[in-house]
This record gives sequence, structure tokens and C-alpha cells, in this order.
Amino acid sequence: MSYEKNRLLIQTLRECVEACNYCFQACLKEENVKMMVECIRLDRECADMCAFLERELTIDSSFAHDLAEICSKICEACGNECQKHEHDHCQKCAESCFKCAKACKDIA
Repeated sequence: MSYEKNRLLIQTLRECVEACNYCFQACLKEENVKMMVECIRLDRECADMCAFLERELTIDSSFAHDLAEICSKICEACGNECQKHEHDHCQKCAESCFKCAKACKDIA
């Protein structure tokens, strides 16, 4: 894998990190934070994994395919959780997570 070849995936990963970080912060400000605990947890996990995979792609890691498979699973889990909530930030995050999950599956 090369950086140039994965430019689109790297951009998708960055967008997912941003969406998850925004959702995480917005969830902390919701009235019923206890209801958002799983969403917050998965937002953090997903953002961290996407950022890690992005870094590994930029250094042409030999484990990128394996990491992309794991990242896809985490993105799907986060998207599924966010989709359960009606908040705009959760819906946008879910959309970004599902897009990222698909992009990761494509290289896994």
C-alpha cells in the first residue's frame, strides 16, 4: 500500500475522527448523559482507531490490511450506536462511521 493509493481512505478516516470527536463532545452536553454512555465510549474508540489506521497508512505499514478490518468493525459498531439516537450530531457521526467502515472493508 502506498500513501498516494490510499489518499481517499486517509481523508475518510480524518472525517470520521472529526465526526466522532464532535459527537463525543456534544454527547457530554446532552441532558441525559447516562443514556449516551455507550455512544461516548464508541466515539472515543472509533476516533482513536481511525487516527491510528491513518498514521499506519501514511507510513505504509505491513499491517494496514489487518488494521483496516478491525477499524471497519469498530466504525460499524459506532455507527450502529449513534444511529439509535435522534441527535443531529449522532446521525451525522453514524453516516461518517458507515462511510469509513465501507472504505476500510474495501482495502481489508
